[in-house]
Order: sequence, then structure tokens, then C-alpha cells
Amino acid sequence: MAQEITNDQASGQASQPQLVMQKIYVKDVSFEAPNAPQIFQEIDGQDQPQVQLNLGQKATDLGNSLYEVVLSLTLTCTVGQRTAYLAEVEQAGLFGIAGFNEMDHAGIIGSYCPNLLFPYARQVISSLVLEGGFPPFLLQPINFDALFAEQQRRAMGGDEVPATLNS
Repeated sequence: MAQEITNDQASGQASQPQLVMQKIYVKDVSFEAPNAPQIFQEIDGQDQPQVQLNLGQKATDLGNSLYEVVLSLTLTCTVGQRTAYLAEVEQAGLFGIAGFNEMDHAGIIGSYCPNLLFPYARQVISSLVLEGGFPPFLLQPINFDALFAEQQRRAMGGDEVPATLNS
């Protein structure tokens, strides 16, 4: 199943940089509508729903130049003080990454892989919200390049990176 990416042992030189997307899958998914069915009347009323997106990612080195990258999205919609719905997805991918310098490797894990995973996670969230009986919601694109650059900048300064976006 997993493709191993190795160095050229015979010549002692590193092989060309390789990036292989092996699989994209949903690792975990959850949807809750704790105040249904009463919340449906409130959404149709005058109160404007507020939506908050929490975003996270993690990467696990599985050995043999294989990495699991997990993009976590939690979408919380509230009306007044009550939660209308909570939709969560962990969209994951297996990536073979070899032959890159440390900076490029970090960029692939921190920006390129989440960029590939996001459209799949966005589709899952959209389906969950719609199938939960709520008006359609489409997450806006996220600039993972800018988020990664900000994370790198803050890491150099020692600041913690916030992972919350509001819309």
C-alpha cells in the first residue's frame, strides 16, 4: 500500500526531491445540533447566526518518508447564546515526501498538504450542515501559504499562533 521513497544507496547521492500524494481520507467527522428543533425557528427569525471556524493541523512521520497530515476544521454556528450546530471534520492524507531541504519540507507539510486537503474538508462540512437541516454554508478559501508564513514568523519571535477564524 505505502510507497517507500529512499535515497540512491549505490551512488551515495540523494535522489531527486519527490512528493507523492498516496491517499486522502476522512479520519473523523461529527455533527451536532444540540438545540434542534427549536433552533430552526430562531434561525428563521431576526437573530443573525454567528459562525466561528477553528482550524488546526498536525503531521505525523510514519517512517520511510511517509507522513500523515491531518487538517482539522470545527465550525460552530450560534444564534444569540445558543448553539445551532457544531460540525467537525479531520481530513487526512498520506504523503510521501523525500529529498527536500528542511525549509521546503516544512513548507510542504505546513502549506502545500493543507491546501490539498481543504477542498475535501470544505465539502464534508458543507454536506454536514445541509444534511443537518440548516441553510447551505460554504467555507471561503483559506490562504495556507500566508498562515504558514505567519506561523514561521511567530516561531522566530516565540509568539503562539492563533488558530481561530471568524466570519
